[in-house]
Amino acid sequence: MFSLSPKDDKFFNLFIENAQTIYDTSMLFKDYLDKPEECENKLKVIKDMEHKSDYQQHNILNELNKTFVTPFDREDIYAVANSMDDIVDFMEVVASRFVMFDVQIVTEEAKELADLIVKSCAEIIELMKEFKDMNKSKKLQEIIIEVNKIEEEGDLLFRKAIRGLFTKHKDDVLYIIVWREIYQYMEDVLDACEAVANLVEGVAMKNA
Repeated sequence: MFSLSPKDDKFFNLFIENAQTIYDTSMLFKDYLDKPEECENKLKVIKDMEHKSDYQQHNILNELNKTFVTPFDREDIYAVANSMDDIVDFMEVVASRFVMFDVQIVTEEAKELADLIVKSCAEIIELMKEFKDMNKSKKLQEIIIEVNKIEEEGDLLFRKAIRGLFTKHKDDVLYIIVWREIYQYMEDVLDACEAVANLVEGVAMKNA
C-alpha cells in the first residue's frame, strides 16, 4: 500500500543504518589485513556484512516502492542506495582475493589503503547524518570535501604501490598480478565512497 505522507526521516535513517554497516565492515576489513593468517574465517564474517548491506539496500528500495511522496527525487534515492551498497561489495571482493590468492604477507601499502578506507567510511556515517539537514547543514560540504581528499590520497598511494610492484618485483610476474588486482579493488572502495559523496552533493544542490 502506498504512503501519501513524505516521512522525510525514513529514508535518511535507513541511509544512516547502512552507513554504519559500511563502517563496521571497513573495521573488519582492516582487522582482516592485520591478521591474514585468519583470513578464511574472517572472510565469512565480511560476507555476512555484505549480505546485511544487501538486505538494507533492498529495504530502502522496498520503501521507495511503497512511498508515494519522497523527500527528494526517487532516482536519486535509488542511486545513493546502490552506490552505498557498492562500497561493501568491493570490500568483500578484496577480502575474497586474499583467500583466492592465498596471501600470507600483507604489504604496507595495502595496510595504508585499508586505513584510508576506514577513514572514508567513517566520513560516510557523518555524511548521512548531515544529509537530512542538507539545506541548512554547515558540515555537509566539509565532509564531502574530506571524502574527496581521502580518495585523492588513495590515488597517490595506489600509484606509488603500482610503481613499487614494477620497480621492486619486476621479475616476479605472479606477485605483480596478485597485488595489482588487490590494489585496484582497494582503490575501487575509495572511489565508491567518493561516488556516494558526489551523489549527496548533487542532491543537495538540486534541492537547495
